[in-house]
Order: sequence, then structure tokens, then C-alpha cells
Amino acid sequence: MTREFKQTSDDRCSTNKINIGISSCLLGERVRFDSGHKNNAYITKILSKYFEFHSFCPEVSIGLGIPREPIRLVSDEIDGSIKCVGTRNPSLDVTEPLIRCAENQLNWVENLSGYIFKKDSPSCGMERVKIYNNGNPSRSGTGIYASVIMKYFPNLPVEEEGRLGDAHIRENFIKRVFIYKRWCDLLTSSPSKKDLVNFHAQHKLIYISHSQSKTKALGQLVAEIGKMEISQYCESYIGMVTNILRKPANRKNHANVLKHIQGYLKHELDKGDKDEMATMIEEYRLGYIPLVVPITVLRHHFRRHPIPYIDMSYYMQPHPKDLMLQNTL
Repeated sequence: MTREFKQTSDDRCSTNKINIGISSCLLGERVRFDSGHKNNAYITKILSKYFEFHSFCPEVSIGLGIPREPIRLVSDEIDGSIKCVGTRNPSLDVTEPLIRCAENQLNWVENLSGYIFKKDSPSCGMERVKIYNNGNPSRSGTGIYASVIMKYFPNLPVEEEGRLGDAHIRENFIKRVFIYKRWCDLLTSSPSKKDLVNFHAQHKLIYISHSQSKTKALGQLVAEIGKMEISQYCESYIGMVTNILRKPANRKNHANVLKHIQGYLKHELDKGDKDEMATMIEEYRLGYIPLVVPITVLRHHFRRHPIPYIDMSYYMQPHPKDLMLQNTL
């Protein structure tokens, strides 16, 4: 059945909590090697209003005690392979147990819309985890558990709690989560090709704010949907979307999108409103005001002069406005 996309932008960020995987210690669970935790206030007090967290600690799951000997990643001197071993007792090799542990979690991770990992962890670190080679560390590794999860779910939005302190990375991760959740919900409804094209139309302006060239290539895929099997199209589409959204959008790209959106009002606004809007967009591009300012004014104009394409787009509200993520961009 073909869906009709007629809801307003204020209605479309669902109030239902989104399932997110997370390293247990980030929720205040005392599962770390020293019996401590790494409770993250932003996660537990803000994101918990919108995300249903499913916590997991692979190190505890494979039977390592609390407290326990710390583990670390080391490069094998013979073949260069990466192993996860005890810091005091190198014969404690938990590499394979962590891999099997991750593979045993795939059934519930499959139902997630994102995952927040613990930074620097030899089991859960997403990137820049220390790898020791003859006692010398280099930040070039990925936690054993995290690497398996990302391998099996390459399009799942993932992030580390440390990087969430950066406003642009934080906004980008949350935006990706909401887009991925909408995509997965669409797939569960056995979408028609028209549904899939509508999904692209709803998100196209977001994609452009990340990369105009990559969005153009994605548009070529969408144009070929009539010649493709739906399963083949969906696999290619979400892979390309993941690639587009991986890097946060910048002010220049946002400014270009805002100008494009303003163009839909060229017959509705008088010269004063047009000049004011153009000045506001330029002030945003130069970093004088946050993104929420021109978007708020544009939303005001479009409430007075509705345009169907803009009304269906998620660009001006990609996530709940209560999160105030656009206030810091």
C-alpha cells in the first residue's frame, strides 16, 4: 500500500522512544575493570527522553569479573594480527571470546537504530583505540566487540560518548538515528517504489546539506528505481545515504540549501522580506548566528505560504526541536 505523506513537520518526529544500544558503563552501571562506571549525564538526562537504551558490556558477558585485570589491544609480533589480552598477564587472550560474544548479540542489535560505544575501550571503542606494539601504543585500533557490530551492520549509526561532546558530531549522530529509524520503519511496511521515492524526496535537502555531488549520484540511483528489484535498490540506497551522512554538514552547504529553500518563496515574499532572509542566511554562513535562526524565520514564512515539497521535507526539523540541536550549529 502506498503511504501518503501529509503530516506537518511538527508531527513527524515520533514520540515513541528509539531503540539504541549502549555500553553499560555509560548508563552508570558499575561494570568497569575497577568496579567503576562512566555515567554520561547528557545521555542519561537528555537523550533518554527520546532513546530507549539497551545496555551491554561484552567484557562482563564473556565472564571477566568485576573488578578484573584490564585488557588492551596488542599487535602480534609474528603476523601483525590484533589481539585483546591482559595488561599484566598476556596469556589472558580474550580476542575470540569477544568476537563470539558480539556475534551472539546480532539478533537484538538488528532491531536497533543506533549504538553508542565507550571511547578508548579495547572491547567497545569505535576508533583511535590504543594498539600496543612492543610496548609502544598507537591510536589506530577499534575495539574487538565494536568492530564486529560495525562489520555486520555497516549502515547502523554509531558513535562514541566522547565525540558526542562536539555539537556538530552530536547533531549529526542524532539526525542519522532518526533517518535510519524512519528508513527501517518504511522497510517493515513492504514499501512500493513510490514509497521509496517519497522517502528520498523527504530527505533530499538533508543530503544536499552534507554533499551536493554525492546527493546527485544518489539521485541517479533513485531515477533508475523502475529498472531495479526493490531489495537491490534498498541495499544500494541506504549504503549511499550512510556515506553521505557520515561527515557532518557545514555552514556553506547549509547556507546553499537555505537559499534554495528561500527560492520557493520568490513570488510570496516582498523585497524587504527577501532581503532580510538573504542577510540572515549570510550571517549564518559567516558564523554570526546559529542555524535555528534562519530556519525559524523560513518556517514562519512557509506556515503563511505552504509549499507541498517543503512541507514534506525533514530538513527544517530532522529531529525533535526540544533537543535544540540547531541552536549550537
